[in-house]
Amino acid sequence: MPSQNPLVSDRLVDFLLFEVLDTEALLTLPAFADHSRETVGLYLSAARRLAREVLFPAYKPMDEAPPRFEDGRVHVHPAMRALYPRLVELGVLNATRPPEVGGQKLPLTVAALASSYLMAANLSAYGYLGLTTGAARLIESFGSDAMKEQFMAPMYRGEWTGTMALTEPQAGSSLSDVKTRAIPTDEGHYLIRGSKIFISGGDQDITENIVHLTLARIDGAPPGTKGISLFAIPKLRPEGDRLVPNDVHVAGVIHKIGWRGLPSLALNFGEEGHCRGWLVGEPHRGLSYMFQMMNEARLMVGMNGVATASVAFHEALEYARTRPQGRPAASKDPSLPQVPIVEHTDVRRMLLRQKAIVEGGLALLATCAHLTDLAEHAEDAPARRRAFLLLDLLTPIAKSFPAEKGFEANALSVQVLGGYGYTSEYLPEAWLRDQKLNSIHEGTTGIQSMDLLGRKVPAANGEAFMALLEEIAASAARARAAGVEPELAQRVEGASMAMREVTLHLVGLGQKGDVEGMLRHSAHYLDLASTVVIGWQWLNLATAARAGAASNVRPTDAPFYEGIQCAAQYWIRTELPRVGHLSQLCRSGEDSYARMQPDWF
Repeated sequence: MPSQNPLVSDRLVDFLLFEVLDTEALLTLPAFADHSRETVGLYLSAARRLAREVLFPAYKPMDEAPPRFEDGRVHVHPAMRALYPRLVELGVLNATRPPEVGGQKLPLTVAALASSYLMAANLSAYGYLGLTTGAARLIESFGSDAMKEQFMAPMYRGEWTGTMALTEPQAGSSLSDVKTRAIPTDEGHYLIRGSKIFISGGDQDITENIVHLTLARIDGAPPGTKGISLFAIPKLRPEGDRLVPNDVHVAGVIHKIGWRGLPSLALNFGEEGHCRGWLVGEPHRGLSYMFQMMNEARLMVGMNGVATASVAFHEALEYARTRPQGRPAASKDPSLPQVPIVEHTDVRRMLLRQKAIVEGGLALLATCAHLTDLAEHAEDAPARRRAFLLLDLLTPIAKSFPAEKGFEANALSVQVLGGYGYTSEYLPEAWLRDQKLNSIHEGTTGIQSMDLLGRKVPAANGEAFMALLEEIAASAARARAAGVEPELAQRVEGASMAMREVTLHLVGLGQKGDVEGMLRHSAHYLDLASTVVIGWQWLNLATAARAGAASNVRPTDAPFYEGIQCAAQYWIRTELPRVGHLSQLCRSGEDSYARMQPDWF
C-alpha cells in the first residue's frame, strides 16, 4: 500500500511559488522565456511522482544496508542503479543550467522547491546528483573549454559524478592548513599527492567515473588560503579513447549514523606517484572558486534540513490523526471511545512547532532561491546587486536554522509517536539521525555564526544588513495593508530594531579592535538573527494567506489559510520574545565560556 506521507505539502509549495514569491513575474524575465506556469507545473508533478513512488520506498532499505568497501572499491545499495538514471532523466543535474550545456534554464526558485520532495524522499539518493551539479558548475564557471568538454559535459549528462574534496585529516574546517601537493609538469597537468577525508560520494559503482574538485597547494605557493588552487582530479583519467586508473584510492569508509545511502570516504591521491590533476582557473584562487560550490552546498544543506524535518512532520501528523489514545481532559467517562491523539492540546503544540519550523524554513530557502534568480537575471544592475547582497547575508541563516531547529522538529516527531517513535521499525528515528549531520557539514553552526557576524553583516559598510531591515519594514507595511493583525507586524518590526541595535553594538566592538568581544556570542547572534528572519518569513506568509482568504473562491482552501495564519501567530508571539534575551546576552559581555580554561573542565 502506498505511503500516506506527502513528504512536502503541495499546497504550501504552490502557495510559496504563486502567492508569496510571484513566480509568474519571475517567468517574464528574458532568461526564463521558455517557461510558463504550465511547464513549472509539469516539472513539479514529475518530481513529486518520482519522490513518492520511487525514491521514498527505497529510503529504508538504503538506510539499513549502507555502502560496502570490497575489492578496492565502494559498492552502494543496488537500488541506486535504478534510482540514479531516473533522477538524471528528470533533469536534476542541469535543470537550471542554460541550453548550451544541455540544461532547461528553469528558475532556481522552481528547481529548489522541486528538490525538496526528492530530498525528503531519499536525501542520500539526491546527494549524488546535488554534489555532481555543484562540481560541474565549478568547471562551467571557471574551467577552460577543453575541461568543459572533458569533465563538465559527462557530469551534466549523468555519465560521471562529481565531488568536492576539501577536508584533510589534519586540517578539518581550517582550509588554510590544506597540505595536498600539486607538482607542476610540462605536460599540462599536475601530479597530486595528499589525503582527503569525509568525501561524500567519493567512490561508487553506479557510474563509470568520478571527478573530484579538489583543493591543493602548488609547490612554492604562498602559505594560508592565498596559496590554495583548485584541481579537477578524475578517478579514471582519459588516455586517447579509453579511461585508465588515475592513482586515486579509497583509504576507508566512514561509518555514519545517518545519510547511510551516500558513502563518506577517506581518499588518497598519488600513492603510486602518477595521480594527475588539471588546474581549474588561475593558480592560487582555488578557495575563491570553491566558495561558489560551498555556498550552493550550504543552501542545499539548508533544504536538506527542511526536507528531513518536513517528511518527519508529515509522518507525525498522520500518526496523530489516526492513533486513538485517551479522552478529552474534561471527560470523566471511561466508557467513551478514545480520541485520536491530535485532539490533545499538547500534541497539537508539538505539531504546530514542527509546522512553524518546517514551513518557515521552506519559505526562507525559497526566498534565497528567488534571490539567486534575481541576482543573476534581474533586468537592472541595482536589483541584481540588492538580491546578491541579501542572498549573501541570508545564506548562513538558511544553512543553520533548518539544521538546528530542524533537529528539534525531528525530535518532536519522535515524541509524537511516543514509544513507537523510539524504535527502528518506524522512520522518525532514522530521519533524526540524518538531520544531525546538517549542522556539521558544509561549515558547522559555529562557523556559520562567525561568518554571519564577522563577515556578512559588516561587509560593504553594512549595506546588506540595512537592505534586510528595509525588507522587513516593507513586509510589515504590506501586512498592515492586507489586514494582518497589527500586533504581529509590530512585533516583527520591534524584533528587527532590537537586532539592529545589538548589531551596531557588536560591529562597533570589532571596529575598535575587540574582535573577541564582537564574536564571543556569535552563536547567540545567529540564533537571534534566525529567529527574526523566520519571523519576517512568517509575516510574509500571513500576509499572502490573508489576501488569499479574502479573494479565494474555493472553500477547501480556507483551512490552509487559517493554518498559515495560526502558525505565523505562534512563531511571532512565542519565539520572537526570545530576541530580547538574546540581545541582552550578546551586549552583556558575559564571558563564562571565554574565561573557562581547558584544565578547569
